[in-house]
Amino acid sequence: MRRRNKRKTSTSYFPCEVEKLEKDLKEGFFKSLPDFTTKKFEHEGQKVFIAFINYMVEKEQIYRYVIEVIQQSNEPWGIEKLKNEIPISDGELRTSLKDVGEDLIKGSFVIYIEGLDQSITYAVPQLKERDPDRAETESLIFGPKISFTESMQTNMNIVHWRLDNPSLVSEKFIIGNEIPTEVRLIYLKDIADDENITEMRRRLNKLKTDDVLESSVLTQYIEDNSYSIFPQLYVTELPDRFCYELKEGKIGVLVDKSSSAVIAPTNFFSFFESTEDLYTRWNMGSFIRIMRLIAMFLSITLTPFYVAALTFHYEIIPTALLVSLGHSRSRVPFPPLLEALILEFLIELIREAGARLPTKVGQTMGIVGGIVIGQAVVQAGFTSNILIIIVALSALASFTVPSYLMGSAIRIMRFPLIIMAGMWGFIGIFYSYCFILIHVIKQKSLGRPYLAPLYPMRPRDFDNSVIRIPFLKSNYRASSNMPKKSKRFQEPPKDKPSDIEDI
Repeated sequence: MRRRNKRKTSTSYFPCEVEKLEKDLKEGFFKSLPDFTTKKFEHEGQKVFIAFINYMVEKEQIYRYVIEVIQQSNEPWGIEKLKNEIPISDGELRTSLKDVGEDLIKGSFVIYIEGLDQSITYAVPQLKERDPDRAETESLIFGPKISFTESMQTNMNIVHWRLDNPSLVSEKFIIGNEIPTEVRLIYLKDIADDENITEMRRRLNKLKTDDVLESSVLTQYIEDNSYSIFPQLYVTELPDRFCYELKEGKIGVLVDKSSSAVIAPTNFFSFFESTEDLYTRWNMGSFIRIMRLIAMFLSITLTPFYVAALTFHYEIIPTALLVSLGHSRSRVPFPPLLEALILEFLIELIREAGARLPTKVGQTMGIVGGIVIGQAVVQAGFTSNILIIIVALSALASFTVPSYLMGSAIRIMRFPLIIMAGMWGFIGIFYSYCFILIHVIKQKSLGRPYLAPLYPMRPRDFDNSVIRIPFLKSNYRASSNMPKKSKRFQEPPKDKPSDIEDI
């Protein structure tokens, strides 16, 4: 068969000699990578070139479905024949050396037949994927225990399995100049607001960075105010939470190599919700949500209140308690402000050490370390018994928040509040509360009000944030998400009540 000579265009690297392609790939991309592997052989007068990175591809597929198939054929091969007869999907035609090199780095292999004006790459990455396991940071008593993994394919499979809906849309983005990372924008097109989708799409397209390490890193790039201590996008590792929010009209983002997903827009009260509230009865779910909000308030109030009362406002303490406080603090050499800061820092030190140590050792460290060190500092006269109780209650209250990011923000807020209480007493505390409230009111999440439904006031949305009502009465999605379909279901016609004796 006569081979036609084809001229190389100004934008195409091919056609070229096999030896030149091998040399350019090694020098341009894999000069310091000894695992770069090439295979060259002749078939029916054609020079065939195959290249891949040894540890990144399934080599068995290359030998079984590519090399053997080509060698068993009695006819010359072309691009169309490769695309149609190689039993591997997702073949990509490449005309530039840069595209070929980038595909090889991502776990593809390239086939080039000398004389053709195109090469073709196939993705056969050798992935060591972790199976879906129990959630670690968002543990549940009721409901599904499965969590996301680091594999985009596995996570998308879980989402499609939970949301068997033809309106589910997944948009693909590649973010990262040095290390390109796949990012997926996911939403239900029949429910999600077009403005929310457009805004998130704009932020993802606008993002210019070397790489995106993880979902929580992506949120810091695209959130509305990166200087705020409060998280403005919800990061979850629970597929049921992710899919539930999509059904409510929100949009989600998945990042390859990340075991968590991003939900937007969100509000302040979303960080105190858990899907477990839905799996319990409505009255219990409402009680738990309100308890979390009260616990958050107590967590940032108890220790500053103690410092302010002992420093400036002895008159508000009952006489019997004042005597006990005086006796407890008789051996403490520090003022209440320094005493509280030392103990709060000690609690944070124990918490951080327990989180970084192995699970069993960390639990032991948290319990034994807290008891032993707490008892020791009281006996040594560094602090009072009452402050130990108050700091312990504040720490416990902060751990009731389902979101780790919001819980961390609450724990950090205690320190400036304690300092303000030690400097100006109750005036400093109330001034700090006003500053926090103004700051939260000004925040937005994907351009939507962060403090909704409290500000702006939307009483109908309280069901979707602060409290829970029975499912049969909870027919409206939160209006702050601007869903296209405000109703979850069509209300059945009301039947006349019947007496059991009439049956």
